[in-house]
Amino acid sequence: MTEYGFFLSCEEFTPQELIRQAERAREAGFTRLAISDHFHPWNEAQGNSAFVWSVIGALSQAVDLPVTTLVTCPTVRLHPAVTAQAAATSSVLLDGRFALGVGTGEALNEHVLGDRWPSFEERAEMLEEAVGVMRELFTGRQVSHRGPHYTVDNARLYTAPRGPLPILVSGFGPKAAATAARIGEGFVTMQPDADLVAAFRDAGGTGKVVGGLKVCWSADRDAAIDEVHRRWPTELLPGELAQVLPTPAHFEQASTLVTREMVADAVVCGDDVDAHVEAVLAYPRAGFDEVYVGQIGPDQDAFFEAYRTRVLPALKGADPGSGAGRGAAPDRPLETPEARMTGEGAPAPDEDAKDAGDGPEFAPTDPGR
Repeated sequence: MTEYGFFLSCEEFTPQELIRQAERAREAGFTRLAISDHFHPWNEAQGNSAFVWSVIGALSQAVDLPVTTLVTCPTVRLHPAVTAQAAATSSVLLDGRFALGVGTGEALNEHVLGDRWPSFEERAEMLEEAVGVMRELFTGRQVSHRGPHYTVDNARLYTAPRGPLPILVSGFGPKAAATAARIGEGFVTMQPDADLVAAFRDAGGTGKVVGGLKVCWSADRDAAIDEVHRRWPTELLPGELAQVLPTPAHFEQASTLVTREMVADAVVCGDDVDAHVEAVLAYPRAGFDEVYVGQIGPDQDAFFEAYRTRVLPALKGADPGSGAGRGAAPDRPLETPEARMTGEGAPAPDEDAKDAGDGPEFAPTDPGR
């Protein structure tokens, strides 16, 4: 049975707002939380960038919902040993209700210490080594490691996880799915693509498949489109721009290529319940175990009320395999906007040759278009 969670955007909201959203999400009937991990927002309009591990600590005291990072980069800005300590403490605070989503990251967040930004192939190697280091540290035993990218010298987590701490690996192509199956306990990908789910399962992946989307619930669809176009045009940037642009100013320059019409075509905006339900149902139809929905903009109260009373009940009453709602269950992957024009984590033209990669945190999805 697919679970529906709420996505907390550290780029768009203050820590206090995120805590309140988590409380509202629980009251509305969402059963899980996901949270982004950024050093910078994508642009000035988003305007925030809280330290995710502090926010997770606060969440552990405010709500009893499971929390997953979507996603953390444990390779450049933070050493994997430090990331492991942060994740382990989060797991203890949440009584084991924590999952660590990881990916290869973006220059926007990882260049801040002045380190060079490695090629994708090197970042993928770094991620795999980092996952191995963190998994060893999670045992609570003393660890020494000398690898091609990282050194750990007699390190031990005295506050270690009390049980399993799953690592979910983000990616966007079939080889990334196979890598997630090999080194992770789950797969994060933002396209509701049944073929990618099958690639993960066929490679031996037995953990959860996790994805999500952003929407903008509003009684005024035009105003919602404007809100998305102002705050999140970066979701529609093509190619690998999201991995290589280093500052919010660069993203603002690139976002001048994104038109309001592109946003209207790609993101579910307005108060059409069927449109929201169909966008979310694309994921369970493709075989996803967890789907996270994020609300863009300040009108969070209207979103939570609508999802509490109308959208979540429709989702929970639907049979995804029967094509509940307006459309029938597809016999091929849905051609969603992010498959044509993905934002964060977008594949390069030769993405099939890649071994792993970041998936977009939350791609716009409207399968009805």
